[in-house]
Amino acid sequence: MSIWTRISEAVAAIVARGESLLAVFDRRRPERSVAFTIAIVSLGAKMAKADGLVRPAEVAAFRRVFQLAPKDEAAAARVFNLARQDVAGFEAYAGRIAAMFAAEPELLEDVLEGLFEIAMADGRYHEGEESFLRRVAQIFKVPDAAFDLIEARHLEGRASDPWQVLGLPRGADLATARARWRELVRATHPDRMIARGLPVETVKLATARLAAINHAWEEISARRAAPAPAD
Repeated sequence: MSIWTRISEAVAAIVARGESLLAVFDRRRPERSVAFTIAIVSLGAKMAKADGLVRPAEVAAFRRVFQLAPKDEAAAARVFNLARQDVAGFEAYAGRIAAMFAAEPELLEDVLEGLFEIAMADGRYHEGEESFLRRVAQIFKVPDAAFDLIEARHLEGRASDPWQVLGLPRGADLATARARWRELVRATHPDRMIARGLPVETVKLATARLAAINHAWEEISARRAAPAPAD
């Protein structure tokens, strides 16, 4: 049974009871992959209205984030539309998600990463989307530095500090930088993301993060290996 079949069944039960999709986060033991996926889809649906327009590109973004099979597109669109029409505001969704994953800040950053994918689906980064994402990050208690790095990865032309990417002070030695790089690579591996409760369909979210981590390490090691300029 695919995750979208399970999501479709969960959504059908919620709708039949006349409840908001927020109900999925109120269950004592919601299936984590289902809750995670509904979290991104629901917040993405709310964000789709942040720039004043709902475009087909937003739905198309789910094909990138979740690698949707043709048979699953109808279920994804259904969840998207139900969340978009839900009277509950995006802050209510963000608060439930933050509470559910409070002990797992990395997973909350994964949600934020997915939202950026959706925000950039039409090739534009509207100020309404930026305000939306920053507010979600505040509710998630994602540090400003982490938000800025996620934003930089998704916006062309935004340069990032390699030391900041690895979360190190500029004075750290090469051995420390190497150890930190290896730690981050392990944490970003798709298997680790699946272990955090992400569905297999979302492991693509690790790609941009891993590329940025590797690029930061390459830049730091290259700088340290370069000979000092002659006087």
